[in-house]
Amino acid sequence: MTALKATTASEARRSAVRRSAVAVAALAAGAALALSGCSSGQIAQTARQVSAVNGNTADVGNVALRDVRILLPQSEDYTNAKGGKALLAFSAVNFGADKPDELSSITTDLGTVKVTPADTTLDPGRTVVAGGPDAMESSSPAASTSSAPASGAATTAPSTSAQAADGKATSGPSEPILVEISGLTKDITPGPTYPVTFNFKEAGTVLVNVPVDAGSAPHNAG
Repeated sequence: MTALKATTASEARRSAVRRSAVAVAALAAGAALALSGCSSGQIAQTARQVSAVNGNTADVGNVALRDVRILLPQSEDYTNAKGGKALLAFSAVNFGADKPDELSSITTDLGTVKVTPADTTLDPGRTVVAGGPDAMESSSPAASTSSAPASGAATTAPSTSAQAADGKATSGPSEPILVEISGLTKDITPGPTYPVTFNFKEAGTVLVNVPVDAGSAPHNAG
């Protein structure tokens, strides 16, 4: 009888231990799932809150568009608010071997696009860079004259490069232009992308979904 009681007590203890282990495992699994859910929520929330910091890209014919984006408000002149103006930034390079191209126009339902200077030619290997008004002022003849070395030596324009569709890199001197979108039909805010159409005389037309970025000028295309 004593042996039977001892065996029964031992089995009861083992059963209790098993139940305890199952309960602990269940609690641990629940905690892991809860932590995983919280982490996923934070990552998703952060992804929604972070605005785009890199421009979009597109290739059409022999022209490569890089870092295409709308700048955040730069001054009282460029508010990005409905009825106001915004700045479009990008770099475009003609990686064709011997045929020049021309940026005929840029259109968008956001408003009227003005390109300065209006006659924008892309010679082979030449890069056109659209940024803020400061870039235009620094490249004006007056600015170039005042900043020229005392010896009279010519200054070299900055170079930039783009990756062609066949993987070959093309580089050349950059030419600054100013691209303004005026009479905005809506507020432009970080997060969404906005359709903008680029029309080139030789390369053709390409639609780019453009994000908003805080940069003041495009990075080197590449």
